[in-house]
Formats: sequence, C-alpha cells, structure tokens
Amino acid sequence: MDGSRACETLRNKLLFHKESLFLSDIPRPTPGTGEMLLRTAHQLTVENDGIADTATLARGILRADVIREICLHLEPYQADEKPITGETVIAKDLTIDSLAIMDMVMELEDRFDVSIPMSVIAEIHTVDQLADTIQDLRARG
Repeated sequence: MDGSRACETLRNKLLFHKESLFLSDIPRPTPGTGEMLLRTAHQLTVENDGIADTATLARGILRADVIREICLHLEPYQADEKPITGETVIAKDLTIDSLAIMDMVMELEDRFDVSIPMSVIAEIHTVDQLADTIQDLRARG
C-alpha cells in the first residue's frame, strides 16, 4: 500500500484527489510501462495551511511528448497496419475528415496551451509539421 486513500492517487510523491484536473480525463497507459499518464499544468495552485500560491511551471516540453500526444489522437484513424510517423500526411494517409482534424487541433491547443491560427492550420500537412508548430508556439509563449 502506498499510503494513499481510495479516492486519491499518488504520483511523483504528490497526492491527487480522484477528481483532480491533473489526472487524465481518459486514462491512458504509458507505452512500455503501463503506468497511467498524469496530465500536466502550466499553472498550479498550491494550498498549504489556507495560503494559496500559484506556481508557473516551465513552458518547455519535449518534442517526443508532442508527437506522442498527436499519435494518440490519430490512432483511431490509422489506415491498415501502417504506423503513424512524423512523415504521415494527416489528411491523406489516415481516414480522418476535416471536422475530426479541427476537433483534434482544438484538443491539442488546450493540452499544450497554444492557439494555432487558421491560416497556419491550413499549411500543416504532416505530423512533424503539427508538432513543430505546437513547439514553436509554446516557445514564443
């Protein structure tokens, strides 16, 4: 037993209530380990003895994390057994329509705290281009 109560989850020595926004809405196991993924936050409010402070977390994020998140969104649209890679052309190589692409982009914008202009979205064709766009926008802050 890790010392946590039934309604709480212990991750990285932090205790989260089962309804915490930091726990994934849809549990997704980490590839390889099977451990459940933990949502990240860009701002975290910490309460200690009634005093609340807001800590801003670093904006840097690994490109591999961006690619992994994009691939998770695109898996349901995978054609055949061909793996999704950085070179995958989203609208051509997958069975995804434009509405689903826009839904995915909005979810990625929320996940990575960025706003991708429509004119930029129109120029994105591959998974690599989408990941690069997200990372560039995050770096600009």
